[in-house]
Amino acid sequence: MDIYYIERKTGKKIKEIVAGDKFLKWIYDTDMGNAILDTFVKKKIFSSIYGKFQDTVFSKKKIADFVEKLSIDMSEAEIENIDEYKNFNDFFARKLKNEARPIDMEKNHLTSPADGRVLAYENIHKDQVIQVKGSFYTLEEFFHDKNMAQIYHNGVCIVIRLCPADYHRFHFPDSGVPYEAKNIKGMYYSVNPIALQRIAKVYCQNKRAITIFESDNFGEIVFAEVGATCVGSIIQTYTPKVHVHKGEEKGYFKFGGSTVVLFLKEGQLKVDEDILKNTQKGIETKVNMGERIGKKL
Repeated sequence: MDIYYIERKTGKKIKEIVAGDKFLKWIYDTDMGNAILDTFVKKKIFSSIYGKFQDTVFSKKKIADFVEKLSIDMSEAEIENIDEYKNFNDFFARKLKNEARPIDMEKNHLTSPADGRVLAYENIHKDQVIQVKGSFYTLEEFFHDKNMAQIYHNGVCIVIRLCPADYHRFHFPDSGVPYEAKNIKGMYYSVNPIALQRIAKVYCQNKRAITIFESDNFGEIVFAEVGATCVGSIIQTYTPKVHVHKGEEKGYFKFGGSTVVLFLKEGQLKVDEDILKNTQKGIETKVNMGERIGKKL
């Protein structure tokens, strides 16, 4: 299964370079792979062990091949020389130069909280939110909260999937006040489309962190980070109950592709038309952190 996305700046359809694609296809498409997935790979111990290795000095030797294979532009990074990183996770969670990700500061524009591939849905039904075509989950399952599910019924859901090649820090899409993240324990399935097609309710099964964000211009937003296979940790770097500016860092993922999901209440946001049209066709739109993804209604 090849994965394609739309490069927003050019409108071109691009084939995604998938890190570890052979392993993913084997683990999700074969009987033996499925058995190992269920007994080991989806569980915390596998991702914890793998994640801890990325914190060791021995993991440094992976950086050069990773940069070359995934065509990562190191000129955007604060530290361009890969030899200066202490280990792979230090490189993976690298900070970028401010000018590499300009923030759309128009107050009526919601910006992408992360680099990634976006799917967006308006007027979502609390009992049938789309994971991928033909696969659904409920808001109550995602939030572990029946009242919250009702609040976001008919609202907007924006899913930003981060690939291993992407910048892995996430930021606030508006100014406002974030509250303390609620951590929900779970599994560590991949969030790659290969896995999303085969495993039901991945976002509800995986480990995740859910933050209520009282934004200044779009009302209450749920800002959720979803863990995945080989994600060592979801690190929050913000201070709860302290007002933040749009584009300010919220946190970062250690090694592994993962996902940020935003939920907005009904009547707050009109998602940009190109993102909606691509979503309706079942294809993601590649955006950068700080780009506009919708307008205030």
